[in-house]
Amino acid sequence: MEKIRIKYTNQILERIKKISIGDWSDLRAAETVEMKAGEFRLIPLGVAMELPKGYEAHVVPRSSTFKHFGIIQTNGMGIIDESYCGDSDFWFFPAYALRDTKIDINDRICQFRIIKHQPEIMFEEVGILGNDDRGGHGSTGTK
Repeated sequence: MEKIRIKYTNQILERIKKISIGDWSDLRAAETVEMKAGEFRLIPLGVAMELPKGYEAHVVPRSSTFKHFGIIQTNGMGIIDESYCGDSDFWFFPAYALRDTKIDINDRICQFRIIKHQPEIMFEEVGILGNDDRGGHGSTGTK
């Protein structure tokens, strides 16, 4: 079993645990944040972590984040590699507000999972791949 060492910014912040269904763990706002529509903020998540060697964290919004708070993550997905592990390397959620909103301390706004680094790969240029075509972008239909 892999171990992640976590440093929290305050004692009020609820502690991280893996959700009961799935492979993700929720992250929470470490302070109350008010945002106006069109405003960008780095919302502190109140944690710094030491990931296991050979792993990185993928941070994404929860499925309900936009519905509840009207914010989106500006970079689509955050990648935190194992070298970002110092005592001051705290995690943030880069948020853009599409409406006026208030996020309270301990509100769950995003989630993360750890993934092994991509294996070493090599690119080989060819003139023909020799596989069947699927029919282009969106080729599996709508239903």
